[in-house]
Amino acid sequence: MIATHLLERTGSFLETDEYKRSAADLIWWQAVDQALYRAYWHADTPPMLEATSLSLLLDLKGASYQSAGNFHYVVETDVKPEQEEEMNAWYNTEHLVGLSQVAGVISAKRYLRLSGGPRFIACYELESPHILESKEWLAVRHTAWSSRVRPMFFNTFRQHFVRCT
Repeated sequence: MIATHLLERTGSFLETDEYKRSAADLIWWQAVDQALYRAYWHADTPPMLEATSLSLLLDLKGASYQSAGNFHYVVETDVKPEQEEEMNAWYNTEHLVGLSQVAGVISAKRYLRLSGGPRFIACYELESPHILESKEWLAVRHTAWSSRVRPMFFNTFRQHFVRCT
């Protein structure tokens, strides 16, 4: 079974031997405003590096799935256990599906972090960071259901990343 593991590194990671050894095998993303790096290991065996195990909840091709993306947007959050059913229904039937259909979105994925937190992770690979400001993206974000679910979020982390070269 293919598993996913989140690798996160900080500091001068691009200069390390670890990055140089893994650069050809993984897509590394660098946060735009801090020295934070992340990659997703998809394999049937865990990496030989410190990593966080994830369970893939939903994987959608975006409207622009045949493009190559240089931008990665991540939203991580928690909700109370009694709110998970509604939050998952919203993400899986309206929110992630709607955002994946916006032009310039290459992929939209959801993961469950198996240890630690925030527990829920949504990832969007994008052609441009400007997609987040498009009227189509904003229309999906501002539905009545979104307005009801978003206040349930806590421990929320949003981050923009660019592809490391």
